[in-house]
Amino acid sequence: MLFVKLAKTGPVLLSGDLYHYPEERTLDRVPTFDVDPAQTRRTRTAIEAFLKKSRAQLWIQHGFTANAALRKGPAFYD
Repeated sequence: MLFVKLAKTGPVLLSGDLYHYPEERTLDRVPTFDVDPAQTRRTRTAIEAFLKKSRAQLWIQHGFTANAALRKGPAFYD
C-alpha cells in the first residue's frame, strides 16, 4: 500500500494487493490464494481504522470500474 497526501485531491491510500476488488471489502472476502487469510483480515481491520481516522480515499487498482474512472497519463492528480 501507499499513502499520499495530495494538495488538491487530499489523502489517498493505494490498496496494492490488500484488496483486489471492491467486493472483497464490502463482503469481507479474502481470496483463496492468500497465504495467511487471518493476517489479511487483521491488516484490513487496521486499514479500515486508518481510513476512518485519516479520511483518505481508498483506491483499489485491480477494480476495473474504479480504475477506469481514474485519470490516466498525461492527466494527473495534484
